[in-house]
Amino acid sequence: MDAGILRLDTEHILRPVRRGDGAALSPAYLANREHLAPWEPTRSEAFFSVDSQEQHVQQCVDDAASGRSIRFVIESGDGEIRGRMNINNIVRGAFWSADLGYWVDRSRLHRGLASRGVAQIIEYSRAELRLHRLQAATLLHNLGSQRVLLGNGFERIGMAPKYLRIAGEWQDHLLFQRLLEEPLSARREGP
Repeated sequence: MDAGILRLDTEHILRPVRRGDGAALSPAYLANREHLAPWEPTRSEAFFSVDSQEQHVQQCVDDAASGRSIRFVIESGDGEIRGRMNINNIVRGAFWSADLGYWVDRSRLHRGLASRGVAQIIEYSRAELRLHRLQAATLLHNLGSQRVLLGNGFERIGMAPKYLRIAGEWQDHLLFQRLLEEPLSARREGP
């Protein structure tokens, strides 16, 4: 299998965003426009165009080359993009951490893709990027995403008021982290 390509199941892979993906990202975002609207920033009409998506792809490729972020697509066997997994805001120095973000196509919900994708991103962040920590934030009412994070060993670390501007409003978010150098059981056992 090619470098950076991770298998999620028999039908889906997780692979880095690459030049030319704008043509597949545009219809993926259009098909999921209503599904994603409550969880993302307000999007302009231009965002959904192939040209806008290809500009975003170029930024993803540039950010990966500079080590600032690595963004992946979930691709199905038919070559369609069915979601995203993003390692954003990679910081080294004393921090060695990054932000995790993701979404799954509405037609692929409740199949475990998000959980398997997050598990792959955790391992990639540990083994390939050598990060110390991943953090993630969810809207207070995004119980599905919270289950995915908790099921992958993230722990809730707090609540951030008016953390991100989502769906046109500054909204509170729950914050989660996963320490990557520790075994999962070490943080759950206690003294």
